[in-house]
Amino acid sequence: MAVHIHPPPAATPAAAPSAAGPALPEHDILVNGTAITAREVAAEMQHHPAPTATEAWAAAARALVIQRLLLDAAAEAGIATANEDEAIDALLAREVTIPATDEAAARRWLAAHPERFGTPEAWDASHVLIAADPEDAAEREAARARAEALLAEILVTPGALPDLARRHSACPSREQGGHLGRVERGSTVPEFETMLAGLEPGQVCPVVVPTRYGMHVVHLHRRTPPRAPSFEEARAEIMRDLAGAAWQAAVRQLIAVLAARATIEGFALGADGEARADGPLVN
Repeated sequence: MAVHIHPPPAATPAAAPSAAGPALPEHDILVNGTAITAREVAAEMQHHPAPTATEAWAAAARALVIQRLLLDAAAEAGIATANEDEAIDALLAREVTIPATDEAAARRWLAAHPERFGTPEAWDASHVLIAADPEDAAEREAARARAEALLAEILVTPGALPDLARRHSACPSREQGGHLGRVERGSTVPEFETMLAGLEPGQVCPVVVPTRYGMHVVHLHRRTPPRAPSFEEARAEIMRDLAGAAWQAAVRQLIAVLAARATIEGFALGADGEARADGPLVN
């Protein structure tokens, strides 16, 4: 269900160079004698959003350098396939091994990251939203006045909220009479959650709740407390987490080995596979 109390995540495009900003490098990068052209790096930038064009360029260059290192290693290992992704996958399957995770490590992981496996606090609530531009003081005052009038009516007759939501709410939940369904902690704006956390089940919030979206009249139906799982319940997911983390660490180690023995010109990739802060593409 669409809920008008939290914004959708906004994509952050790779920044384009401005006239005032630093010019992007135009030279090729050489990895073991194979050229990665500036045009190839520029094309790769779209896959590496960053606050600045320089940072996006460095991330794109790093990705292409690592790809070249892995392809060279695959060729050296005698992996014969024209498909580059398949060649890299075959190399990683051959070279990357991870140890089995023991139960003690899994229990420590759960103790350190209980929030990853439990269920957060949640609320079942309804609301009426009177929308207002957060930058328009007059509009917000008018919205508050409308919301306070609706609140006064709902405090007398809580059952009136669904009809009032259908008639007045700017949230898509108006189609369900203002019912938001399950709202988990962390899924809404903080001020809305703060009010929900302070209400008793069945209570209408006695004040209008202001958020960046406008003014809300809120009715809490039920609260579900947070729940931490037992180790047995979370075991399979923990094992997947640990196996994934171990695999990533092993891949980083392989890349570090390849970088250390490679000849790379035009880009400062450290022996650990990270771009150096003093390299020519990272300012």
